[in-house]
Amino acid sequence: MYLIKKETLEMIIHAAKNTYPKEFIGLLGSRLENNVIDELILTHSEYGNSTSSIYMDSKPVDNSIIGSVHSHPTNSNNPSDEDIHSFPKFGKIHLIISYPFNINAIKMFDSKGKLVEFKVIQ
Repeated sequence: MYLIKKETLEMIIHAAKNTYPKEFIGLLGSRLENNVIDELILTHSEYGNSTSSIYMDSKPVDNSIIGSVHSHPTNSNNPSDEDIHSFPKFGKIHLIISYPFNINAIKMFDSKGKLVEFKVIQ
């Protein structure tokens, strides 16, 4: 099970709401032990109506990056085939947040697209 800091989750929700109706995309970081996600990392990205991309040449060389996060401007937070194909490029854990962009609209997946449990912590 992964843990995500409440503050990091609130930043993700805020970013998704502010980018809507386009998709938001970012990277997830963990500077702590015990699978705690504690960073939202924004890089040079392109936000689109049905897809978003991170410019890979702008991805920081940083061992704390463990995965990605992106929004779906619809009410589906299930990964598309394209999402599953891109997951391994960004790490081992991935969040998808869907409209209406709240804690109940988030799912976490491993790099193969399998659902993973997570818990929000202070």
